[in-house]
Amino acid sequence: RAKSTLNMMMMSFAAMGVTTIIWVLYGYSLAFGPDAGNGLIGDLSNLGLQGTIDQVVGGEGHQIPTLAFVMFQLTFAIITVALLSGAIADRARFTAWIIFVAVWITLVYAPIAHWGFASQGGNGGWMIDRLGSLDFAGGTVVEMNSGAAALALAIVLGRREGFKRDAMRPHNIPFILLGAGLLWFGWFGFNAGSALSAGSLAATAMINTQIATAAAAMTWVAYEKKRDGKATTLGVASGAVAGAVAITPACGYLNPLGALLLGLIAGVVSAWAVTRKYKFGYDDSLDVVGVHGVGGILGMISIGLIATVTANEAGANGLFFSGGTTQLNRQLIAVVVVALFSFAATWLIANVIQKTIGFRVYRDDELTGLDTTFHAESAYDITGNSNRY
Repeated sequence: RAKSTLNMMMMSFAAMGVTTIIWVLYGYSLAFGPDAGNGLIGDLSNLGLQGTIDQVVGGEGHQIPTLAFVMFQLTFAIITVALLSGAIADRARFTAWIIFVAVWITLVYAPIAHWGFASQGGNGGWMIDRLGSLDFAGGTVVEMNSGAAALALAIVLGRREGFKRDAMRPHNIPFILLGAGLLWFGWFGFNAGSALSAGSLAATAMINTQIATAAAAMTWVAYEKKRDGKATTLGVASGAVAGAVAITPACGYLNPLGALLLGLIAGVVSAWAVTRKYKFGYDDSLDVVGVHGVGGILGMISIGLIATVTANEAGANGLFFSGGTTQLNRQLIAVVVVALFSFAATWLIANVIQKTIGFRVYRDDELTGLDTTFHAESAYDITGNSNRY
């Protein structure tokens, strides 16, 4: 809301700052360093990014500097933890949030990134190299991880004052549309960039991202129109993000028609999912659970159903392309394990912070607004005093 706008932005900037420091010191090493031998975590051989300068990653013919890969993966880590702030908007202590970011990146994000992203020729993360699950650009590592963690945070911190009673609508819808447009464009970098080369696979990921995002935006507003009689701008922005989320793990494994089908389904399912918070009583302020968590699950399952090797020879055929249930079972195992681990670990971290220094703000501070409480500023001149600036 307007009274906590700057605080919301500060939480994202803090996520960028803290995560970058940790990534340089040891986060990258835990996530992408040589496997420690159990498929669960990397070793510490890349502390301080040691051994990454003047090195390259990638296969024959499309190698890139390791530091470029370090930077690329850093953006995934930043956005994942930043997403969690959306679930607890208007009610988290800023200092507690900074501590949470540091602990969460270390104990939750880095291990899951190793599981799903760190392929090292059969001796890397257990999900990708040993189980054989497929996740092209972060359906588990980013989307499901953030969705499950957001649910845990929302439960630990509790509901905002006035939840279910006050409308609590976003205070600036045009900014939401602007942000969604930036996300839509930026998602091409995440998904197509995960090919680590500017070739046909990157092109497949890029067009699939566009198709699913556009389709989900339309089916979300169609669902709204049928349910409420109105198609909203908030809905079209949310639908676009839901489609981008769903295609993230699958963008390099589906053909364009598969991406279209996934997007059409994701818009409707996510639009329905975000309403469940009112039924179950958890206050996920910005619908991280319904959009990122549910969308990530849809994307992961879609690989087991409609993936095809015609899109990517390194992928697999899903159930509907005569691939049987093998890949679907692998996808389901990855979904369940990541969701349970992320939820449980986040719940534990948040509870420890809440019971020690306190994570939830005082009621009076929440009612006043976090901008003035924590930052001694306000995003807007809401006093009516035109001479203030």
